[in-house]
Amino acid sequence: MLDVTLIVLCAGNSSRFEHKTKKQWIRIDNEPLWLNVTKRLSTYANFDEIIITSHSNELKYMQNFTDDYTFVEGGQTRQESIKNSLQNVTSKYVMITDVARACIPYSVINNLLEEKQNADCIVPVLNVSDTVVYGEDTINRDNVKLIQTPQLSNTKILKNSLLTDVEYTDDSSAIKANNGTIKYIQGSTKSKKLTFGDELKDIDCLKPASNNFFTGTGFDIHQFEDNKEMYLGGVLLDCDFGFKAHSDGDVLIHSVIDALLGAAGAGDIGEFFPDTDEKYKGIDSKILLEEIVSFIYNVGYEIVNIDLTIIAQKPKINPVKNEIKSSMAKLLQIDKQFVNIKATTAEKMGFIGRSEGVAVQSIATLKYYNWK
Repeated sequence: MLDVTLIVLCAGNSSRFEHKTKKQWIRIDNEPLWLNVTKRLSTYANFDEIIITSHSNELKYMQNFTDDYTFVEGGQTRQESIKNSLQNVTSKYVMITDVARACIPYSVINNLLEEKQNADCIVPVLNVSDTVVYGEDTINRDNVKLIQTPQLSNTKILKNSLLTDVEYTDDSSAIKANNGTIKYIQGSTKSKKLTFGDELKDIDCLKPASNNFFTGTGFDIHQFEDNKEMYLGGVLLDCDFGFKAHSDGDVLIHSVIDALLGAAGAGDIGEFFPDTDEKYKGIDSKILLEEIVSFIYNVGYEIVNIDLTIIAQKPKINPVKNEIKSSMAKLLQIDKQFVNIKATTAEKMGFIGRSEGVAVQSIATLKYYNWK
């Protein structure tokens, strides 16, 4: 029995990553990076369990991809994410790596496992070949090491070492500060870390994103309510009635949100903004759409185009169609030409035909963000 749990840290905000999407969500063919990295590592050893930490906004979406791993909500810091994960670890040893190290070779994993009983924390390092200056002083480069992940630790000792408010940048620092033993082994230049994004050109184990397109549909319908402002596509219309809804009732935006989520395979608007939650009562639907658009870009997509059909006996749509297109293009962060709006009536049939409400059907097309 290996008696080792693997933890892959994927909960970061990628604030330094100079791309439109988060690093853990760039696509390698059709796989997000976090899944590609985890699958590769899982072939190197028969880990007792594999745990993946996720940003709170992405946890449920991550679970759509596989049932093979345990998913844990990460924290605001790397250390908080590790603490959350360690609550699920029962093995004697734990190996922790950052998803940003996308191409860790088998030799590093194997060497870590072979040394697991020889110290409280086993750490891969690189020697420094350049001259090193610290402050104003040139120091002996032989005494300088570049620390890498993954690191393999005794689970109990690591847990105890993290019972502090001190923030450590890696596992070995925490264990060392608590008088634990450290053993350094040879790391690999192939374990290059993705930080700013320009490192991608030097990483050769990653295939580019596939050229697939993804289509989702959305449909929403709301009845009218007197003495309420009407918003459609984020535009305030000149009406003495609005929509009956938990939020401001912008039926067009709600339809588009569902289309976007459908194309990304991310559920529906109710899963993100339940109408049982009071914080969404009367909320501006533009705020909801902005949050979903941010989510779509964060998890590795770009919006290609949106096609809308508004079904309404009243109000008249044609006089405000252009204004709605401009509003939606801005909210979706795409050119106006990629937003199409069609308007029709219900030919006086049904409750729409009786001028009691409006329905909107949407189609959204997405593609993977091209990080190449």
